Amino acid sequence: MAPSVPRTRAAAALRMKQIALDNQDRTIRRLRAQLATERRGLATTKKELEDTQVALEASHKVIAGLTEIGLSMSKKIENMKVKKQKVRANHVECHQKFQARIHEAEDSMQAQHLLIEALVDEKDSLLQTIHGLQEANNAPAPFDGDWEEEPEEEEIEDIPPGEGEIDDE
Repeated sequence: MAPSVPRTRAAAALRMKQIALDNQDRTIRRLRAQLATERRGLATTKKELEDTQVALEASHKVIAGLTEIGLSMSKKIENMKVKKQKVRANHVECHQKFQARIHEAEDSMQAQHLLIEALVDEKDSLLQTIHGLQEANNAPAPFDGDWEEEPEEEEIEDIPPGEGEIDDE
């Protein structure tokens, strides 16, 4: 039995090596499958990262555009405020000029009213003087200002022949 022992030992060692190789082969296949899975996950993550970078760049462009629009709007708002102040100042100036014209017109009207009163007083005084002179000269009384208007005659319209006939019904 001695010769078979080494053979059995060699076969056992060989069998052990075969089992170890099979185990290593399974481990290698399992590790390769994990590696492939990790690579696919990494590729997905890389794609997501690229998409995120593209979206981030687009966001930066949008933000830059919005910032530019905001600055433009701020300038426009400032210009509008300046215009509004100018309009307000112009309005105040026009209002003051208008008020000055109103005061001038009121003063003119008041002066005219005083002038009219003075003229009426002078007229009354002249009429009294005329009355006094007429009474002193025994002259007839002057016109007193009451004027009677004669009634206007109604015009008769010419009616063309054939129109305006009278119905005897």
